[in-house]
Amino acid sequence: MSPQPSLDPNDPLNWSTWQKYSTYLTICCFSFLATCSASKFTVAILPLAKEFNVTPTRAGQQVCFNVLLLGLGNIFWAPIMRRVGKRPIYLTAMALLVGTNVWSRYAGRFNSLLASSMLSGFASSAADATVPAVVADLFFVQQRGAAMMLFSAAMSGGFFIGPLISAFCVQHSGWRLSCTVIASLVGFLWVVSIFTLRETSYHDRNVYAPATSYGETKTFRQNLSITSGYNGDGCAIKSTGNLISILTYPGTLCSGLAVGAFIGGSVAVQLASAQFFILPSYYSWQTRSLGLLSIAGFIGCAIALFFGGYLIDIISNRFTTSHEGRREPEYRLWAIIIPLIVGPMGIILFSLTLADHKPWIAPAVGYAMQGFGLTAASNILYTYILDSYLPFASEVAAAASILRGTIATLLTLWLYPWIKAAGLKQAFGQIVGIQYFLGLWVILFLFWGKRIRLMTARYGPMSRCRYARQPGICDS
Repeated sequence: MSPQPSLDPNDPLNWSTWQKYSTYLTICCFSFLATCSASKFTVAILPLAKEFNVTPTRAGQQVCFNVLLLGLGNIFWAPIMRRVGKRPIYLTAMALLVGTNVWSRYAGRFNSLLASSMLSGFASSAADATVPAVVADLFFVQQRGAAMMLFSAAMSGGFFIGPLISAFCVQHSGWRLSCTVIASLVGFLWVVSIFTLRETSYHDRNVYAPATSYGETKTFRQNLSITSGYNGDGCAIKSTGNLISILTYPGTLCSGLAVGAFIGGSVAVQLASAQFFILPSYYSWQTRSLGLLSIAGFIGCAIALFFGGYLIDIISNRFTTSHEGRREPEYRLWAIIIPLIVGPMGIILFSLTLADHKPWIAPAVGYAMQGFGLTAASNILYTYILDSYLPFASEVAAAASILRGTIATLLTLWLYPWIKAAGLKQAFGQIVGIQYFLGLWVILFLFWGKRIRLMTARYGPMSRCRYARQPGICDS
């Protein structure tokens, strides 16, 4: 087993399957609701523009800046989590997400709504890049691909289910109801989390200490503590410095930008659908039908559960066996070829058929292909960088998420003027070109990834790590 667990019954690696998955699935539910919140206004662009007397481009900022803070917020959460643990951070962020959605519900001015959306993205970011560190806490390396797939499916699924929920709210009661629904669901999850979300941080694992040196298994009441994950040796400032250094690692840089291009493409599809599908010259759909279109993306997300999860574990395990038990993170990357081809092709299909007024099923299939590519690619790449820089799982995932949020925002912030200037086909064709360009850089890691990792071990936080000899052991 890798990593080797200690003999401590309270070591998260030794938890029962129920303890692991009740904790992990609770966090995944938070991730799902976080992206539901981030995408809830994609189908409400025109109602928002009409109510606040702004342009659709300005109204789209409610989504774009939420997605931006969904990435940038990790600069705060990941270092703090290194110090205080995971349970208090998740409980705090959930409460904040409830509050920001209530604020959005009662916002009377556009700028007030924009501020609440940005703060909502900040709260949601706690359910983003921090989760790979939980996977590293709970699961052995041969299980991480499948475990990470649950997280990636939750994140991607929220981007598709959020518009579905919002569409019916907008159609029948207005966009404010969607804020109430999200706040209620997150509030309910917060109550559940008090009892199901255990602290997964475990410090100073000693695999050689005898079982008699450890105490008894924690009681249910002890598991409710919000201080058990506190690390007196953890320094938030140092963790922030590590995060900034990791931003320069080529694996993190390429993975974050590639995933950002996929998310940007998905948000662009949603924003374009909200504008064009309701026009009489196209499909003359009602708002609730826009929500149903999101089911296509969710179907693609569901199909990706195998290709982006179990498949990468199967491929990695077989490569490891054929190489006499030597495991390399790059083995997982062979599965990236499928989503790198399918996802961008889905955007091409969507834009061409939409521009030519083809039956709605054609762009819906393209949307499903993009949903598949987004979910599978994001999981494969995040699992790769997690395996590559395991001792700094929170920081490396946070760095990738910062890059992801930035590129996704840049691709969608001026989408409507972009389409107006270049045309629907050309604008989305350029987005696909960006996706393929960034994807090709990822392919290089199939052949030279190990050399690049060895190079990055000479500087930054990995230079202080005895990772090659004892995984997870770092000098402070």
